[in-house]
Amino acid sequence: MTQPTPPPKRTAKEKIGTPRPPMREQPPLERARNFLEVPFGYGPEQAMVEAERCLACGKPHCMEGCPVGNDIPTFLRQIAEGNFAGAARTMKETNLLPAICGRVCPQETQCEALCVIGKRGEPIAIGRLERFIGDWERESGAVEVPECAAPTGRKVAIIGSGPAGLTCAADVARAGHRVVVYEALQKPGGVLRYGIPEFRLPKAIIDAELTLLERMGVEIRCNEVIGMTDTIDELLVEEGYDAVFVATGAGLPWFLGIPGENALGVYSANEFLTRTNLMGAWRFPEYDTPVQRLNVVATIGGGNVAMDAARTALRLGAERSLIVYRRGLDELPARAEEVHHAQEEGVEFHLLTNPVEILSDARTGWVQALRCQRMELGEPDASGRRRPSPVPDSEFDLALGTVIIAIGNAPNPLIPRTTPDLDVSRKGQIVVDQESMKSSKRGVFAGGDIVRGAATVILAMGDGRRAAASINEYLESGKW
Repeated sequence: MTQPTPPPKRTAKEKIGTPRPPMREQPPLERARNFLEVPFGYGPEQAMVEAERCLACGKPHCMEGCPVGNDIPTFLRQIAEGNFAGAARTMKETNLLPAICGRVCPQETQCEALCVIGKRGEPIAIGRLERFIGDWERESGAVEVPECAAPTGRKVAIIGSGPAGLTCAADVARAGHRVVVYEALQKPGGVLRYGIPEFRLPKAIIDAELTLLERMGVEIRCNEVIGMTDTIDELLVEEGYDAVFVATGAGLPWFLGIPGENALGVYSANEFLTRTNLMGAWRFPEYDTPVQRLNVVATIGGGNVAMDAARTALRLGAERSLIVYRRGLDELPARAEEVHHAQEEGVEFHLLTNPVEILSDARTGWVQALRCQRMELGEPDASGRRRPSPVPDSEFDLALGTVIIAIGNAPNPLIPRTTPDLDVSRKGQIVVDQESMKSSKRGVFAGGDIVRGAATVILAMGDGRRAAASINEYLESGKW
């Protein structure tokens, strides 16, 4: 493999004044009808030039914004020098999923938001460089398996194979403990697999990073619904686990509570994306799990999940795909990049619009229209966003055939319901100490969306890292 030539050194002023290189992407109208990944990523030269912009600050604030504590200055320096293997090694000390995080984490509000260069120019493209190094290692065939300590004889159960569970599994395995991951669905990956579309996160990348975990000795058991196949108490007592980490996510969809929600053609975003991403609806008729009636589709909500659903609907053949959101464009909680991509692809945004009823055909039961009401924005509410309120006498109907509800999710209730001595909040979240991720039950830890409610991949991973450190300490000391 040819060793890339490091870029010429630049002054601090030149670095600040140089914009980050853009990533090439599929043309919008072309990609809106396929499931191939949208951006192509950086090549080696682009990555080295962008990484060399780092000022190597004495106090790197970017690291303060990283929930898993990535050593960002070191891996940027290694990329700039062309030492890609070293950068991958540095990254995996804290994050075993760089190719995933580089694609789906909101770096613009975390590490990149604190980049010093960003105060006067464009911040370093940390997310794109993280993606680059994960992809380079996988594509070069130079994947290194992190070293694990000698076996300790201790055994840890991880319930859920999403980002929190996988991150915790990696750090616990490194300490020499035997790790078994239990996954309720037929393939591992959790929300990474069933919630994020192929065009944002290809399944081959999830599979490659899961393979690395298995090479570290982690066992993954699918089709195991803990709370039904086994309870937490049975894992601890009968199966002999020394600790359990609960990372079952927020898989219970919220609904609007408006008339007509039970009509045919109404999906929760969970079902719609799971059918597509995990069950292969996007490969019909190869996979016999189609999503029906996609002529005009309205997705209700304004977050990343709503953008994923609306963009997926186009790729499944919808003539029109609409976002219906009760606030304005500035209040959309989705990442700016996802909103931009959706707009480019032709998703129509119906803002300051609130659904009040779903209308259906009396004979067939299928959705015919979405009755909406215009909204206006008032003073900020508890979220800091301006509160929407209805405009009197402003109702109107949107003719359509499919409605996708993407307004959020509640924690999966199965484990709290089958573990009576586990403290749970009013919202159904497992109550933990935020530093140690310890629950009220000895030997049981929890993290990710089952603790936070629906949040980001990287925050779940941060929980997984803290839980792993606490589990390792508990197994060594025996102190609770």
